[in-house]
Amino acid sequence: MAIEIDIAHVAQLARLDLSTEELETYKEQLALILDHAARVQSLEGDPHVGSAHPLGIVNAFRDDETRPSLDRDEVLAQAPASEDGYFVVPPALET
Repeated sequence: MAIEIDIAHVAQLARLDLSTEELETYKEQLALILDHAARVQSLEGDPHVGSAHPLGIVNAFRDDETRPSLDRDEVLAQAPASEDGYFVVPPALET
């Protein structure tokens, strides 16, 4: 199942300046990829639900529990710098 794709046009859309040799190389590589994808797509059978992971691992979630949070004043006392109840940090962007 051959699919014709204009590699030069795709390279132009992607703003790539490719040489003639590079265009030919990418055309050959793309043909191999598309051929492989066509062969995989032609396989018969339904996907097995349990094939996502070979070990059958399941997530162990704990129940959400409401707990008291840390005391704001105690946490801010341990910070290198704080002001008006907030942490003081260096600016991320200099203007």
